[in-house]
Amino acid sequence: MNTKKTFQTLAIVMTLAVFVGCQASGNQSSTPESAQQGAATGPASESTSMTGRRSARQSSQPAQPRTVMQTFTLPAGTRIPIRLSTELNTGTTAQGSPFDGTLETPLIVSGVTVASRGSLVHGRVTNVVSSGRLKRPAEISLMLTSITPTGGQQIPISTRTWAVSGKSHKRRNVEMIGGGAGVGAAIGAIAGGGKGAAIGSLIGGAGGTAGAFATGKKEIDLPTETQLAFRLSAPASFTVQVTR
Repeated sequence: MNTKKTFQTLAIVMTLAVFVGCQASGNQSSTPESAQQGAATGPASESTSMTGRRSARQSSQPAQPRTVMQTFTLPAGTRIPIRLSTELNTGTTAQGSPFDGTLETPLIVSGVTVASRGSLVHGRVTNVVSSGRLKRPAEISLMLTSITPTGGQQIPISTRTWAVSGKSHKRRNVEMIGGGAGVGAAIGAIAGGGKGAAIGSLIGGAGGTAGAFATGKKEIDLPTETQLAFRLSAPASFTVQVTR
């Protein structure tokens, strides 16, 4: 009986020993795994936190301005003031001749300058009449054909005709002719009475006409730096860089 009890006791002790050993082994194997999980999740959580902070900083910063191309249109009737760079004269300028100039004031649409002061303009002489003898006044007509904004491309435009006519000198010529005849009559009367007066009147009249013929031409001269103003006859579009 004692032997049987001894074996039972040994069996119980061995069973307890095995059970305790298994528990210890389980605890050791679970600890590294937990540590590994902590090591794996720790840096990831830190990285996520840093990303969130960067996103918050970026969202708090103002958006950077960007440059885009945008088209603006000047409506018909827009005033285009210019300053001539080419001298024009009805006595020397031919019909169809080109001329150049610069913008006197900037062109602005919706607060945006589409062509700055000093931008080049180009035009054409559409009609020219040289001053005639005795009664025909000079005439000249102009149109703008394009604008080249500073640093930009040439933009075709269409404008109303700008025109000017010289003053008629018909009355002045009549006065000169009449005055010449009067002087001739006075000279004739001194020379020989009535008949001489008639002859002198003819001579004086001829002399007055010759004087008017010699001095009657009056050309129109538009020197450089002359300021002119045109108006668009059709809308004109300009594409420029704007910052948003």
